[in-house]
Amino acid sequence: MLVALLIFLVTLALVIRQPKGLGIGSAAWLGAGAAFLAGTVSLTDIPTVWHIVWDATFTLIALILISLILDAAGFFEWSALHVARWARGSGRALFVLIVLLGSVIAALFANDGAVLILTPLVVEMLRALRFSPPAMLAFVMAAGFVSDSASLPFKISNLVNIVAANYAGIGFTDYAAVMGVVNLVSVVASLLVLAWYFRRTVPPAYDPDQLADPAGAIRDPFVFRAGWIILPGLLVGYFLSQHWGVPTSLITGAGALVLMLAAGRGHLLRRQPRAVIPVWTILREAPWQVVVFSLGMYLVVYGLGDHGLTAGLSHALEWLASYGLTAATLGTGFMMAALSALMNNMPAVLAGSLAVAHAQVDPAIREAMVYANIVGCDLGPKITPIGSLATLLWLHVLAQRGMRIGWGQYFRIGVVLTVPVLLAALLALAGWLGFLR
Repeated sequence: MLVALLIFLVTLALVIRQPKGLGIGSAAWLGAGAAFLAGTVSLTDIPTVWHIVWDATFTLIALILISLILDAAGFFEWSALHVARWARGSGRALFVLIVLLGSVIAALFANDGAVLILTPLVVEMLRALRFSPPAMLAFVMAAGFVSDSASLPFKISNLVNIVAANYAGIGFTDYAAVMGVVNLVSVVASLLVLAWYFRRTVPPAYDPDQLADPAGAIRDPFVFRAGWIILPGLLVGYFLSQHWGVPTSLITGAGALVLMLAAGRGHLLRRQPRAVIPVWTILREAPWQVVVFSLGMYLVVYGLGDHGLTAGLSHALEWLASYGLTAATLGTGFMMAALSALMNNMPAVLAGSLAVAHAQVDPAIREAMVYANIVGCDLGPKITPIGSLATLLWLHVLAQRGMRIGWGQYFRIGVVLTVPVLLAALLALAGWLGFLR
């Protein structure tokens, strides 16, 4: 157990720090190699772990490809500029609309996609409006927070959702029927908590005339229009995927392929106007290391689970189950939130999924624990900067634009924002599951 824990901690440190020349995939596989040498995992564990993570991994990559292509076409900048005009010069209205826009982007393009898309747009828009540094902090914190707190409604909204739901055998439609309501509560709670916390720093007014014309943001009209067709088509495909028995990654991959063909039409059809979107560059720079990272990191966690973590968590879950559905839901959610904040939500969700599967509990309580594991691993990471790759990516995007948020400052804000929203979401989950029965 101690050896497996030490290997995990060193691997996590390498993933977070990423020494020069060492990406997240290489860091994870160094940990996996150490786990093989130490005997905490074996070669026979590779197909088991790959079966758990492959669909989630390729879905995330396809979603990020879709988001990057649409972003290059001007899809999200056009949306953000319209949102800024709808606020009609009210800073508080703009704050609310940015949070709502972020919740939509997170639901459809996953939390990582939302961070990549929304954060730079918000920073550049606020600079154009000449907002003060405290006001900019309020908006970027809101954008980063809602990227995770609103990533509950669909399986594709977070890598965590796909891993946990697939492991428990939950289809897209069944998942959305439960978590759609929970996500609505999470978004409302996020909005209330964010508005309260930043009530003194959000400016009362701004000049909307300083913003660019939304029409000028559209760089590829063909891809822009295609996006409005493909996105509803993806949602329909997702809901049908449970009936068809089709993996989520296949639906998402098909959408990404269609958009890539649309964006690269200038290279395919000489009669078409030259495409303005660098498809090959986007494809080359897609986060392929996530594939290597997922398998490597989950192998390390799988070894840790085999050497005591799964058994310990299962015993804790069985104890919580003895107090009924609501207590089990709240206890599981907060336990997994704490684990995610300390060890990152990607390894935490696998540990939680394995523990829920091994726990000897009533089927109804097991179902509640599966969803509570997801809620805890989606929201809990917001407590610390290391809780999720999305938060680390968010901090990196801000640093590239000259905004640095210290880990201590982030933690002080993260705790205050996360705990009440997590509590509201878990209470909504327990209440909604009780109502459905």
